[in-house]
Amino acid sequence: MVEKLRSIWMDGKLVPWDDAKVHVLTHSLHYGVAAFEGIRSYETHDGRSAVFRLRDHARRLLDSSKIALLNCPYDEETIVEACRATLIDNGLKEGYVRPVVYIGDGVIGVYPGDNPIRMFIAVWKWGAYLGPDAIKKGIRAKVSSFSRYQPNSMMTRAKLTGNYIGSVLAKREAKSLGFDEAILLDVDGYVAEGSGENIFIVRKGRLKTTPLTSILPGITRETVMTLARDMGLEVEEQRFSRDELYIADEAFFTGTAAEVTPIREVDGRPVGKGGMGPITQRLQSAYFDAIRGRAPKYADWLEYYEIPTPAAKESKRPAKAQT
Repeated sequence: MVEKLRSIWMDGKLVPWDDAKVHVLTHSLHYGVAAFEGIRSYETHDGRSAVFRLRDHARRLLDSSKIALLNCPYDEETIVEACRATLIDNGLKEGYVRPVVYIGDGVIGVYPGDNPIRMFIAVWKWGAYLGPDAIKKGIRAKVSSFSRYQPNSMMTRAKLTGNYIGSVLAKREAKSLGFDEAILLDVDGYVAEGSGENIFIVRKGRLKTTPLTSILPGITRETVMTLARDMGLEVEEQRFSRDELYIADEAFFTGTAAEVTPIREVDGRPVGKGGMGPITQRLQSAYFDAIRGRAPKYADWLEYYEIPTPAAKESKRPAKAQT
């Protein structure tokens, strides 16, 4: 459950948490057309706080909005500063950031007319997405009976709320069968992605991941590919089949929420030796170094912010009048 905090940014200003409301006739609530992002901030090794690849997320939010014909009223810099302000106002040294651009109330019907385009940014505390043991021990995954939609049926490069209906169904199916996560195939039967993650496999020392023909261009996916190539690893963007996944030496998910999570089993078959493999471990370690500010080479991925101390807040208050 999301823990209630102080405020949420709505349409250009911070409002009290309980006052952040939308009307029941909000168009996006009825038809699923809204762009959103999942972003994380971390407390770095030196005690500061930084949002990971915030500007990349802001740009992808605007790209998704453009694809969905959502004329976002805010530019990249405004979104970046609003995310920082929301984290600061809620006193979060690290946490999850969720900006959403959506169609407000007005016309109800598939065509939204000139309904206003609105935006909010919420933040909350969030730990390990797939469970506290998943990062080290890995997870059990199930190939879903639900397929990833094809590019011409839904806009696959956009992060839109309605695109996740299949993900919700796939995840619920996997959990009901005792698995931790679902793996969706594309309409041609090749491995696409998890319910909310990109997927990688390792075979004979080479890294392979699904190409961007029918999947979301994950920011963590691109981060891991950069880290891998900088390590001298060979990275291929190539379709692979379900049975190639079964015989992979290693497999793992990537995502803002999932970070770098090993897959230890697929459909009852152990992946490799049934735990985290050595390449996954190297990439996971490098990723955690980057997000915690321990890798100077990737310092430009971090957007720092500062939570004022109680003493600093007190010093900004106007002095009491002398009597």
